[in-house]
Amino acid sequence: MTPGNQKHYSSEVLPILEAVADRMIPTDEWPSASEGGVLEYLERCAGEDGRTWKAMVEPGLRALNAEAITRHGLPFVELSPGEKDALLHDIERDRVRHWPVSSKRFFLTLLSLVVEGYYGNPEAGGNREGKSWDMIGFRPAPATKIQAPIPETDLPQRTFDQIQDRYDVVVVGAGAGGSVAAAVLVEAGLRVLVVERGSWLRYDQVGRDHLRNHRLSRYGHNTGPGPQGNPRTILSAGGDERITLPFEGDYHNNAMTVGGGTRVYGAQAWRFHPDDFRMATRYGIPHGSSLSDWPIDYDDLEPYYERAEWEVGVSGDGNAHPDRRRRRPYPMPPLPRTLEAERLARAAAKLGWEAGSVPLLINSVDRDGRPACGQCGQCVGFACPTNSKNGGHNTMLVRAMATGRCDLICDTMVERIETEAGRHATGVRLVQEVAGSVRRRQVRAGHVVVAAGAIESARLLLNSASDAEPHGVGNRNGLVGRNLQGHVYVGAYALFDEPVQDGFGPGVSIATCRFAHGNKGIIGGGLLANEFIRLPLIHWYRALAPDAARWGIAGKETMRESYLRTAQVQGPIQEIPTPEARVRLSPTVKDRFGMPVAALSGGVHRESLRTADMLGEQAETWLWAAGARRVWRTRPGGGLSAGQHQAGTLRMGDDPSTSVTDPYGRVHGYDNLWVSDGSVHVTNGGVNPVLTIFALAFRTAENLVKQG
Repeated sequence: MTPGNQKHYSSEVLPILEAVADRMIPTDEWPSASEGGVLEYLERCAGEDGRTWKAMVEPGLRALNAEAITRHGLPFVELSPGEKDALLHDIERDRVRHWPVSSKRFFLTLLSLVVEGYYGNPEAGGNREGKSWDMIGFRPAPATKIQAPIPETDLPQRTFDQIQDRYDVVVVGAGAGGSVAAAVLVEAGLRVLVVERGSWLRYDQVGRDHLRNHRLSRYGHNTGPGPQGNPRTILSAGGDERITLPFEGDYHNNAMTVGGGTRVYGAQAWRFHPDDFRMATRYGIPHGSSLSDWPIDYDDLEPYYERAEWEVGVSGDGNAHPDRRRRRPYPMPPLPRTLEAERLARAAAKLGWEAGSVPLLINSVDRDGRPACGQCGQCVGFACPTNSKNGGHNTMLVRAMATGRCDLICDTMVERIETEAGRHATGVRLVQEVAGSVRRRQVRAGHVVVAAGAIESARLLLNSASDAEPHGVGNRNGLVGRNLQGHVYVGAYALFDEPVQDGFGPGVSIATCRFAHGNKGIIGGGLLANEFIRLPLIHWYRALAPDAARWGIAGKETMRESYLRTAQVQGPIQEIPTPEARVRLSPTVKDRFGMPVAALSGGVHRESLRTADMLGEQAETWLWAAGARRVWRTRPGGGLSAGQHQAGTLRMGDDPSTSVTDPYGRVHGYDNLWVSDGSVHVTNGGVNPVLTIFALAFRTAENLVKQG
């Protein structure tokens, strides 16, 4: 880039910017920042976020240049490399006075932007020819010779004018639970409408941006909802309310698109441990918690676990599973072990721990007309280039649509469930925006199945208040929206003397469930597994050692030397639910259709943090046994943990005074209103919950059919 073709910042600062960027990432045998295309990326940033540029970056660059002249009598660009670095170090440490902005904040802001331009996607305007990825050893493309992307089965959509006035069943949400429910119901002969708030996003519409995805959503994400008109709010303990947007962490966004979270998930397919269904009986009820037993047990769900594994498609061998009482093996063998997993397997054997492959909803062999996993480096957070990841969109919804009895309408919200006398659902009211015009329509239904995720399902029931239920559907006892939980994640990183990463995705390959239960003095426990392949930017943001150099020639060497030599072991814990972790309706903020948005509040129980400490220690033990040179632990905060594993807000139970739905997912007091997502989980297991969502959806839909 030259001063003549840049538009969003002044030509005065361009030479300073280039000189600073090239000290943050200097040249050696690999390109410097400017040689690697970072200035093009910064031009895009200046155009997209002019406020930060004008208020922070440009004033900081001018102040930096003035400081160089004050100290050395020369502008910054004319200083020696050592003088430039010394000045930048002082700015980084806030040692320079009388700046128009915080010098440290300026430095860290600009450093992040330079790093993003160097290690991010070439399509974003930087990382010319992907040279930085070559430098550190990151390989994004499939390892196989499959010509990706593989074509996907199209899912035809209906418009407002094409849908019927009445259906046997309306399913709200096309994610894991909704897709299974739709397939089971239409294959039983019922006519079904699936209403999806998000869009049907084909592979090339999901996007590959390393800064806008569900693994690292620094500036956005790659599914819905859009950033405008779809806020949530956070309620503090003191009653203050602030807005959070869909790409921010405390929004707790699960992908809102056809397939829901399964479109971009990591696809770990664990069954819950038998004791996960009887936590209160085994451990008692901690003070301040709402810990309770499920009204069903593992044996009730086992046939549906099996059905989910075979009909959706799981690969694995069961050796790491917390319970071995399965009647059938997995339908596909496990994916090959990675180099990191082989090292961890030897360490587990040395420790006397049982460890085995991670069950995955990913094809390890060709299946159902779709190929085996291509082992790319961009799995979790993204759509699958080989269409080998099994989700609601390419398994159950394809089955449902093939019958001709399932209609799918996208980009449409259910703004309320219509009910009679608090006992019977009569249908739903839909709303959508097309070309700036808002349209509404009523659809009558014999049954309504709510499968919008634990946050939005609770919000929908609360927004469907009536004279008979003035505080929301199913909320006579004030339980709708309470007990929101996800998973506290904890673990450790380790640096090794030799490479432990071979670049073969998805990366997660070995796990132990040794600490699921039976940990002295601890309630519950959790899973430990190695991690998915890290994007280069995630490595820089999260996986560098706490005291590692992050810029300069040493920072560049850190990335080059550590990327393939760093391992991570982590996992979710069995979280202890609390009634104050909850979803309410915002008293002040509405969405683009005028509906009160979800207001989130609460945090994790202190016993969950104790469990996290225990599991983190075990992660460290495993990595030390694997021969690590250095290990450092990650520690969770105490904030709400819902995330993409959100659950619990419409928990099932036998007693309407302590639960929202019955053991089959039907809202207490109703004959035809059902819930088919993680909302019904009483506890959320010490493993990823999606297989349990699939299994319960098979069970709920089967019982709906039996009820007629």
